[in-house]
Amino acid sequence: MFPKWFDKWNNENPTNIYGPAILIGVVGTAVTVAAFLVVVGQPFKTDSLQTGPRGTGMSRPEFVSDLAKPDPSIEVMYTEAPYVPEGGEAKASEIYQNVQVLGDLTEDNFNRLMLAMTDWVAPDQGCAYCHGDVEIEEYGNDDLYTKVVARRMIQMTQNINEGWDGHVNVNKQVGVTCYTCHRGQNVPSDIWFKMGAVNEAAGGWAAVQNRVTVQSQYTSLPSDALETFLLDYGRIGVHDLEAHVAAYPTEEGYPTWQDTERTFSLMNYVSNSLGVNCVFCHNSRAFYDPEQVTPQWSTEQLGIGMVQEMNNEYLVPLEDVYPPERLGPVFADAPKAACKTCHKGYQQPLQGTNVIADWPELATTGAPVYE
Repeated sequence: MFPKWFDKWNNENPTNIYGPAILIGVVGTAVTVAAFLVVVGQPFKTDSLQTGPRGTGMSRPEFVSDLAKPDPSIEVMYTEAPYVPEGGEAKASEIYQNVQVLGDLTEDNFNRLMLAMTDWVAPDQGCAYCHGDVEIEEYGNDDLYTKVVARRMIQMTQNINEGWDGHVNVNKQVGVTCYTCHRGQNVPSDIWFKMGAVNEAAGGWAAVQNRVTVQSQYTSLPSDALETFLLDYGRIGVHDLEAHVAAYPTEEGYPTWQDTERTFSLMNYVSNSLGVNCVFCHNSRAFYDPEQVTPQWSTEQLGIGMVQEMNNEYLVPLEDVYPPERLGPVFADAPKAACKTCHKGYQQPLQGTNVIADWPELATTGAPVYE
């Protein structure tokens, strides 16, 4: 193809073409990546939520792409505006039999809420999940445990919205409904039961740790932290910070290292439940100083009190109502709630969506306010 003299000269004077080719390839790739970042944006860019004083390292970094990603449960959440009563309408308790809660609602709003609860809790089974496959005239019967439980859960939801406003609505009106926990499932995810000893190779204190469990958030920390603190009102605290303290573990109120490990287990659970780190509530330079905590610390304390009340006043007393298949596998105890039951990995359940706006009937134990 080429003259012989050219081929001869080319063979006698070889040129390294790989170096320039690699250089051009690297430069071209860099230009392509730069152009992509300019057009699409930095996919690994982070944003930090400052939780304490500047310069103390109290911030919670998150990927911007994650912050912008909506909770998929929000899009499928059912809601419907209420019917504002004109006055004089018949009440649900006057129309239907055995209406022990929500009896003061108008028929339209009562049925509207019943249909919403069906969608929130039993979208596949429908009304039959609580009332059974019977004629509507028999809906007043309490034959199924699901109806008895649902009635009590309505009361619990009203109590949360009314009595724990400082936790639920600390930043803005958010509220809770059945959907906050259930998300279209008969049984909410992230409930918990007592576990007892989880380490068969040990006894005593060692028997409740060093085994990966859901309650310990898949760590070797104690698996009875939720039971101790969110059910039995155990004291949340760590060991003494001073050396050579004149006290003994047998003394009442003395924080032992067992208490410390349980506390770490609970704190790890709370962090995972909300998708936050320790400095969301604590000052990293003074973890144990209550005067240097963030405002979120107080919100969390109210949340702990709220869960304790939910478990002891509403959930545990239903133990005799549930059938065996709904009870715990070890102690046959009632299902209980904790932070993750509502939050599901987000700082606020459903990312702070105002779920109560259309449901004033669930916002108070008194007469609902319609607007």
